[in-house]
Amino acid sequence: MNDVSGNSSLKENDTSRALTDQRLEIFVDGCFEPASRRGGWAFVAYRDGVEVGFDFGGEPDSSNNAMEAIAVLKAIVWIQANALKEQAIIWSDSIYAVTGCNNWLPVWKENGWKKIQANPNARRRTISNADVWKAIDLHLHRDNLINIVWCKGHSGIPGNERADELADRGRL
Repeated sequence: MNDVSGNSSLKENDTSRALTDQRLEIFVDGCFEPASRRGGWAFVAYRDGVEVGFDFGGEPDSSNNAMEAIAVLKAIVWIQANALKEQAIIWSDSIYAVTGCNNWLPVWKENGWKKIQANPNARRRTISNADVWKAIDLHLHRDNLINIVWCKGHSGIPGNERADELADRGRL
């Protein structure tokens, strides 16, 4: 499965490298406004540092975590439609999305898409956004050339800032 390591995250002082190390990079973001309960998601794709695609949208009665996961799913679907068999990095500023994709997916799948409590007497709980996570799992198993890594949000990384703006447009 995809691996997140300290070497593959984008640090604040590495922003100049964000669009030059890899041929295909996709930045994703999600947002949520508690007052309206409306969320937005977005992705923006760059090939060799040039924007080659983007998409965004929104959903009523959502959550920030759901929007972050949907943004990853939409990016994966875009990659598979436009860059199949090409190495790609999806950058996300969401620890939830990155850890979910890289660590939790196999555990959730093995447990029937349930969380397992450390206490064996506790009930199994359904994971949040299970339908989105199942779709992400399905698509990631079709393409092992996709790596999902973390980048610091709101720190001047151009792709992250653009995805953030688009996610807000989707929310509206």
